[in-house]
Amino acid sequence: MTRNSRPLAIFDLDGTLADSGHRQRFLERKPRDWDAFFAAAPDDPPLAKGIEMCLRAAEECEVMYLTGRPERCRRDTLTWLAEQGLPEGRVFMRRNDDRRPARTTKLEILRRLGRDREIRMLVDDDELVCGDAERAGFRVVRAGWAAGPTEAMKDAQEREGRT
Repeated sequence: MTRNSRPLAIFDLDGTLADSGHRQRFLERKPRDWDAFFAAAPDDPPLAKGIEMCLRAAEECEVMYLTGRPERCRRDTLTWLAEQGLPEGRVFMRRNDDRRPARTTKLEILRRLGRDREIRMLVDDDELVCGDAERAGFRVVRAGWAAGPTEAMKDAQEREGRT
């Protein structure tokens, strides 16, 4: 079996693999402090259940990461993934100027990947992303092991397209 024939396991980061709860406070301010929010991402504690699921999935699948983080966070994100001992894999990030809702951008990427490859699972904590992915026919694992997002985080994901 070639690498490209392996099914894909696609993991979200914030709230799935990384506990972003400590930095949600930056979104509760007016105006929201996006620079501080993303600057604090390297300090995210790992979420054990998500990390374990990702490592298990890598035994049978090619792991990829799908996040609403902007491209400018790539270096910190790759460093964080490596520090957690997670499998190397392609990381899909939002363009710095892309403000569409996460459920729109993520579903677009899932559909593109699903044209050529089996997507064994998407693991994500965003209920809107999960719902849209399920309706599109993808197998979804809802990452409910982190503290839920604050109202400010939900608003940021859906209305501001920032994470």
